[in-house]
Amino acid sequence: MKSEPLTMSANTLQGPVAASRVAAALMPIMAVVFIAYLVIGLAMPVLPLHVHLDLGLSTFVVGLVSGSQFAASFFSRMWAGHHADKKGPKRAVVTGLVIAAVSGLLYLLSLRFATSPLISVGMLLLGRAVLGVAESLIVTGALSWGLALMGPQNTGKVMSWIGTSLYAAFAVGAPAGTALYTGYGFAAIALAATLIPLAVLPLVAPMRPTSASSHTSAGLIKVAGAVWLPGLGVALSGVGFGAIITFIGLFYAQRGWTPAWLAFTALSVAFVAGRALFGHLPDRIGGAKVALVCILIEAVGQALIWLAPSSAAALVGVTLSGLGYSLVYPGLGVEAIRRAPPQNRGLAMGAYTVCLDLSLGLASPALGLIAGRGLGSVYLASTLVVLSSAFVALHLLNASAPEQGASPFKACPHFVSTTGDRP
Repeated sequence: MKSEPLTMSANTLQGPVAASRVAAALMPIMAVVFIAYLVIGLAMPVLPLHVHLDLGLSTFVVGLVSGSQFAASFFSRMWAGHHADKKGPKRAVVTGLVIAAVSGLLYLLSLRFATSPLISVGMLLLGRAVLGVAESLIVTGALSWGLALMGPQNTGKVMSWIGTSLYAAFAVGAPAGTALYTGYGFAAIALAATLIPLAVLPLVAPMRPTSASSHTSAGLIKVAGAVWLPGLGVALSGVGFGAIITFIGLFYAQRGWTPAWLAFTALSVAFVAGRALFGHLPDRIGGAKVALVCILIEAVGQALIWLAPSSAAALVGVTLSGLGYSLVYPGLGVEAIRRAPPQNRGLAMGAYTVCLDLSLGLASPALGLIAGRGLGSVYLASTLVVLSSAFVALHLLNASAPEQGASPFKACPHFVSTTGDRP
């Protein structure tokens, strides 16, 4: 094995790095995440329409199909984090891309049974579950890769920039997916979902890997115990996001508002803008403080959707929700990584993100049941749940108050790593 220097020096890794330098260093990883997440972005606005209108199934089944991806991510996220720690983040990303292509093949297979809706939706459920496993590997691998390059003192920036590329893919994918679905049907979405991950593999191949962890694992129980409270906060706030991506298309269709894809794009653009403009704040002023403010903004957005008399008002609500939600995940993520053992950051990211997976996996079908009383009631419920996460952020803020002004990473001797192993 030959040890080669990574792209950043040891001195740079020892302290916080300017957001622009973080973005430049992470650009190759962000590009891979962006292209890979087009698979999810393309299907996001049209999958509920395909299940509800093309296959003629209920809103509960819509929620079940959407939630199956998050449920699979929940069950695979910890394994993905362990895989990234032990095999290296690059290996995790490559494995995820291959599995994502399989999910596209299952989408295609579901079309062969379009005249048998239950069989077809079963194939879609399996495809979404496979995509959930792929997503676990790609996003956990990418985050672990970024943290290995930049160090945990830049956790908020790493999570913000990689998340920016993810939601930029959603912003581009939503109108593109709508256009493909309108012009060529769900078959075009399925074909794109198969080919896009395979097209990314040549981009990943020449990228320099970081080394796998050489430290003994602190253990799943210890890692989970360290991150569960920030994880609870992000899980509760994630219900608002789940309500939008699963039901906003049907919400618009029920009211005769067009175009529905504009809501998905507004959500993604607001999210990206929040990350780009304010992604440095969790590292600078504290993750819990930023998360608390953003949770309240998200809750206001959810309430506006619930009360919206017009598509313009709903669009404002979606935009506020995206802007608020944009920094909840990195804000509480800073708190999670601060508490986690330094040798298990991949596992910690998996444990933290699995809380969001659980939220989205359970919330989508649960909100589907609530939608039977009217789609507006979905956003009343999500408003209340999102508001409850403010209590978690407030507790974390009070708990970390004595530590304000001190870097939580100065006492960690393990995080400064300037080399990566390459075959």
